Amino acid sequence: MPERLFESDEPRAGGEVAADAPLAVRMRPRSLDELVGQEHVLGEGSALRTAIESGRPHSAILYGPPGSGKTTLARIAAAGADGAFEEESAVNAGKAEIRSVIERARERRRSGRPTILFLDEIHRFNKAQQDALLPAVEEGLLTLIGATTENPYFEVNSALLSRCQIYELRPLAAEQVEELLRRALSDHERGLADPPPVEDAALEMLARRSGGDARVALSALERAVERAVDFERAGGRSKSAAVDVAAVEDALQRKALDYDREGDRHYDFVSAWIKATRGSDVDASLYYLAVMLEGGEEPRFIARRMVILASEDVGNADPQALLVADAAARAVDRVGLPECALNLAQATVYLALAPKSNASYKALGRARAEVRENGAKTPPDYLRDAHYPGAGKLGRGEGYRYAHDQPGAVSDQPLMPPGLEGLRFYRPSDRGFEAELGRRLEDLRRRFSGD
Repeated sequence: MPERLFESDEPRAGGEVAADAPLAVRMRPRSLDELVGQEHVLGEGSALRTAIESGRPHSAILYGPPGSGKTTLARIAAAGADGAFEEESAVNAGKAEIRSVIERARERRRSGRPTILFLDEIHRFNKAQQDALLPAVEEGLLTLIGATTENPYFEVNSALLSRCQIYELRPLAAEQVEELLRRALSDHERGLADPPPVEDAALEMLARRSGGDARVALSALERAVERAVDFERAGGRSKSAAVDVAAVEDALQRKALDYDREGDRHYDFVSAWIKATRGSDVDASLYYLAVMLEGGEEPRFIARRMVILASEDVGNADPQALLVADAAARAVDRVGLPECALNLAQATVYLALAPKSNASYKALGRARAEVRENGAKTPPDYLRDAHYPGAGKLGRGEGYRYAHDQPGAVSDQPLMPPGLEGLRFYRPSDRGFEAELGRRLEDLRRRFSGD
């Protein structure tokens, strides 16, 4: 049965690339020396670099955003390995295709030849499909290199994860993307043939606007150059005219946000919003709110997080914060998008700038820890329910002193269960309105203790 190696216009491991292949394919790095970025996993002496350079790659999952080099890295690993390289996409492949790969791997093993399987978008495989891979990876029949844009700890079976090394790739920095763009302009073998001049400002803008995605940047550069050449041929400009910022913007258009309402990026950005708001950086808070809104996040989800944060992180340092957050949540339901974005923005600014206290949150944690550790102690009989017939015979409610009949409407009898009178859960901060609460609490506790 023939080996199915790189059945596309993409390069074979160490092979040639079609002259009419897209620029991003032609410029794909062929070795670690040509690869740009990812120094944190490919530094000298690192496990991944050593495995690739020795020709003995191990099973791994490459996790990172589009255009960060996952497929390129897999192909470089395959090019240096002494074995067959098979490629499948989890979008199209099923259990039948995986069984065929495994059968071919068994045939090769008889002649002592290993098999490397590159599985793109591995997160799209369901549990049964992932389980089908497990025995072959476990016994070393296949070296699996999976690629995913989703957090593998959420999307890949733990059994398969335990047999693979996880490598997180990062988006390329703007200067790294610019290096790849300049390489495409100067490489007359694989890059752009005799391109018109491209302004430095256009390259810088393209590198910055690509969001760390080399494929997006190279594809936009190719479109911009092709349009300039076509315009020139039609007599619209001289050959010396440069590709400018406007031409690149036209080719790039508006970059779609890398945001998935049900995936890892969803959790990353809401986490960043919470932490920026908690940290009182109003501009960072507004930025992450904008990313969520532009990415199509459900506004009710954002509003719920605001209501939670108002109590967890602002608390009684500014009790008004809960009212503001709740009002924003109600406005989301009444107004809807796009106008409710204004309500969310107003609440974000208020929450970010409000004084912060997590004293209530921590007090609840202490109280719950006490209950979990020691159980729920019975309240004093005079606090227990006395509304039903016969309660008086059990002593329920007997001796209760109504607080509003006491000086200052403060009870003068113990209200904790017996034996717990000295426990203190709430420790107010000295910020905002809570400082005033703290002074009142200090006075009340003195009265409770009889000092």
